[in-house]
Amino acid sequence: MSAVNTTKWIGVGLLSLPLYGALTFFSSLDPQPDPNTHYDAWARYVTTDFYVLKHLFASDLGMILALFGTFALGAYLATSRAGRMGLIAMAITVFGSALFLTVGGVPTFASPEQGQMHLQGIEGYREMPPILAQTLMMATMGVGVLLMLVGNVLLGLAVWRSGILPRWAGALWVAGSALPLLGQMYIMLPIGADSTLPTVPMGAVLLVIGGAWMAYRVLRGPSAEAVSLRAQPRVQ
Repeated sequence: MSAVNTTKWIGVGLLSLPLYGALTFFSSLDPQPDPNTHYDAWARYVTTDFYVLKHLFASDLGMILALFGTFALGAYLATSRAGRMGLIAMAITVFGSALFLTVGGVPTFASPEQGQMHLQGIEGYREMPPILAQTLMMATMGVGVLLMLVGNVLLGLAVWRSGILPRWAGALWVAGSALPLLGQMYIMLPIGADSTLPTVPMGAVLLVIGGAWMAYRVLRGPSAEAVSLRAQPRVQ
């Protein structure tokens, strides 16, 4: 496959990034009630068809698209001035996202069952003692969120230093990634509310703008400066 065709395919892959942002924004609309304070309302909410469809086709699908987009971004950055940083950032982000997806996909199918049990009067579920699986789930989620935060910050820095993608697209990507993830870290704290925070839709909008900007630049074709830089490929 020629270099031009490869670049076009990478550009198509980068379209996954703004799609991920758009799906994240949609998934943050009509957030679920906080089960810590409104358990009855939460139980009714998670047993609706809307809940499971939104989680499956917005939250979970969005995360899968983010993986494709991250691979494409790392591949495009590989021969730039920040090639090594881009590849390292890609590996960290993908690993963290995969960890997060193993936990983030659980509520899609488990929460409706839990809510249905509560609505049918089975109250003992909430009183069950914690087990190792719950501890490991929270630990896995925490590590995944931390790696995603570090990886996406490094990706944004690599875009800023690359010389072949718009610098401010990288800055938007850092801010857009950090806002939802920092909100997720707050939710994991004992004082945090177990519901969607306003930082999620705010960050999602920035992800759409930054991701679309990078995809447009690649699909449109590199600038003269980017062509000059790519003529001397190196990974550093």
